Order: sequence, then structure tokens, then C-alpha cells
Amino acid sequence: MGLISYDDAEAAAFAATRELAPAGLTHWRHAVREHLRPRPGSTLLDLGAGTGAWATTFTGWYGVRVLAVEPAPAMRDRCPHRPMLAGEATALPLAASSVDGAWLSTMLHHVPDLDTVARQLRRVLRPGAPVLIRSPFPGRHQLVALFEWFPEAIRVLDRFPSLSRVRSAFAAAGFPVSSVEPVAQTVATSLAEYADRIDRRAHTPLHLISEAEFRAGMARLRQAVQGSAPAPVVDHLDLLVLR
Repeated sequence: MGLISYDDAEAAAFAATRELAPAGLTHWRHAVREHLRPRPGSTLLDLGAGTGAWATTFTGWYGVRVLAVEPAPAMRDRCPHRPMLAGEATALPLAASSVDGAWLSTMLHHVPDLDTVARQLRRVLRPGAPVLIRSPFPGRHQLVALFEWFPEAIRVLDRFPSLSRVRSAFAAAGFPVSSVEPVAQTVATSLAEYADRIDRRAHTPLHLISEAEFRAGMARLRQAVQGSAPAPVVDHLDLLVLR
């Protein structure tokens, strides 16, 4: 899997375009609460936390302590949330049985060894604590707007870890029960705003298609913006829950 190298420019693009307004995440708030069952004093691991948007949002929503772990210095530098720890998913800088849940958002395709990550999470989670994975999975792209305008990016998504591969790795590590559901999110207030966000090319599938393919997709998207009625752009990403 080819990866984005998150330097300062990439981190800035990520912060500007990938962070979503909490008002558009109502369905995620309810879905995460249902599976995490947060309570005062509990600790949530945000693994691959990026610029910390989810860590900040969960702190505000649930009043829990969120430990953000992120390997890229440029991403950590843009993160206002504390504590923010430097660390890799394959070698978590946390004590055994120290967290009450783990959140992994659009980051599995960046890890080099899924089986080791699953074992590391089994080590640091308390018994019965869930792993919540927010991700697009191969073959489940139909409700994600990006792939409508950039169908060439589907071949990149097909290289991401599949749902069955993730379930298998986590089952082997001691997470035998899993469920999956699509969760709606508002990614832009209009198609014009969505086009401006996408043009920053901060999504991994857009990084890994050719420049000509990207520009063709942007042309399709900009053409659709002309005369489009004001309406929010809503995606559905999968929430995979493992215990």
C-alpha cells in the first residue's frame, strides 16, 4: 500500500479538508456512544489521531479522557489536543489494560502489519473494551461521494485491508465478535464547498491516482457544481466494532 508522507503541507491540507464540523457528525455521536458506552473517568485511545479533531470532539461529546497517538510529527504539531503521544500502531506507548476503548479513523491502510496492530490493541485494552474502526472498505464504496467523481480511485480502495481481512486479524488477536454498519456524515454544506475541499487532494485514494485522472475527476465535479441546488453532501463510512 502506498502511503502519504505527512509533511507540513500535507498536514495543513488534512486539517483544512478532512476535519469535519461536529454538526455534521450527529450520527457518529450516537453510534459511538452506543458501542463505546462512555462514562466519566473512562479513557479512550485515538490511534492514528492525525491533527486531533476526533480526540477533541470525543472529549467535548462524552467528557472522557482521550489519549491521542500519532506517528507523524507534522500532524502532531497541528494538534491542540492533549495528551498527544508520538507512537506507532505496531508498538503502542501504553501500559497493558490501560484503556477502555480504541478509535481508529481512516488509518488502517497506513499500518504495515495489521496482525501486530490487533495484538497491540488486545494488550492495551481492558477486558471487554471495544475497538471502533471508521473506514472505507473495498467493495463498500457506493455511498462515498469521492468515488462517484473519481471512479479511478476505486482501484486504490481495492488495495486497502478488506473487511474480512480486518475481522480475521482481530479475531486471531482475541476480538471474536464484530459488527459493521454504515454511518452517515455531512462532509460539506454544498457541492461547491465539497469541490473546494477535494481539490486539496488530502484523501489517500486521490493521492494514488494519476494527475490526469485527478484533473478529469475535478472537471466532472466542477461541471456538476454549475447550476446545482444548495444541498449538503452526505457520505456513509463503515463503523466496524470488534470485541
